[in-house]
Amino acid sequence: MTNIAESSLNQCANLVKFPDFSVMGLCIRSNILLTKTPILTRLLGLTFRLFCNMLVFRKVTDLQLFLQRQMAKGRQVGFIPTMGALHQGHLSLIRQAQTQSELTVCSIFVNPTQFNDPDDLKKYPRPVEQDIQLLTDVGCNLLFLPSVKEVYPKGGQPGPKVKLGKLAKVMEGKFRTGHFEGVVQVVHRLLEIVRPHRIFMGQKDFQQFRIIGSMLEQLKSSVQLVVCPILREEDGLAMSSRNRRLTPEHRKRATIVSQTLRKASELLGHKPLPEIQQWALQELATAKGFRPEYFEIVDGYSLQSLESFHKKDLVVACTAVWAGDIRLIDNMIWQNEDFLYPKKGSQNIS
Repeated sequence: MTNIAESSLNQCANLVKFPDFSVMGLCIRSNILLTKTPILTRLLGLTFRLFCNMLVFRKVTDLQLFLQRQMAKGRQVGFIPTMGALHQGHLSLIRQAQTQSELTVCSIFVNPTQFNDPDDLKKYPRPVEQDIQLLTDVGCNLLFLPSVKEVYPKGGQPGPKVKLGKLAKVMEGKFRTGHFEGVVQVVHRLLEIVRPHRIFMGQKDFQQFRIIGSMLEQLKSSVQLVVCPILREEDGLAMSSRNRRLTPEHRKRATIVSQTLRKASELLGHKPLPEIQQWALQELATAKGFRPEYFEIVDGYSLQSLESFHKKDLVVACTAVWAGDIRLIDNMIWQNEDFLYPKKGSQNIS
């Protein structure tokens, strides 16, 4: 039985790209329970599930022990925090992390502290089995799948002492009270747990990644924030976990969001920015069942609304629109996209 267990684990370890799995400090001997895939095993008090080529951890201490041993060998860790209900946009973050890291860690945790609407939290989709399959297929190395008590063991975890300032008072912050305090709280906590070299976030949540970037700067963190482009459906709708909750009718009409962003961008330089903003709000309201919450043309660093702009400004249009009872957000960089995705020698956003 022991030989079979060791052989099976070593075979799976090779798939996870840990060729030295049997000698990485974990004693693979008699106290292993083998079941059908996934394999549940316990090694020196370390508990995880092995889904073919991905390890799944639920306990903070187990994940940290494993990562400490890997980082001691010089392996770079890339981290993608998610709330699950994964789509190709999330998977693009995994793929980007794989190009810059030797170990890719994804977390799935629906964080209650960032929901200002309890009903929204209750309805948030949680297709965990489907998510695990997607992560396995894309080749993610580790999944952290904790409970609320595991993330917040004392019933709550104070957020870091950082000043969000005006970054958190506009757009999403104006309509979702306390949302970004919850985001900062959970991302800081997850970074404490994983301790990665890099964290990967999507451009779709533009305000969120700017706030996390500000948090990292204020804490003088060594973690590098890597931003990845928005992935869109064939008709232009930004990929989102909330899209699956749209009615068929609203899904068909949802293309108006990206179309409005694109058409409004064509007015840049031809009309004053306040006029473009008003045109966009009116255009978004023409779709039956759609109600725009905001359409802002902002400076990509400060997130403050622009009345005018210069050639050196990072200009971003951000919008939130209700499609029935589903809230959609999207954005588009209108000027100086290379600030966000710099080519060699270009300026980077921070």
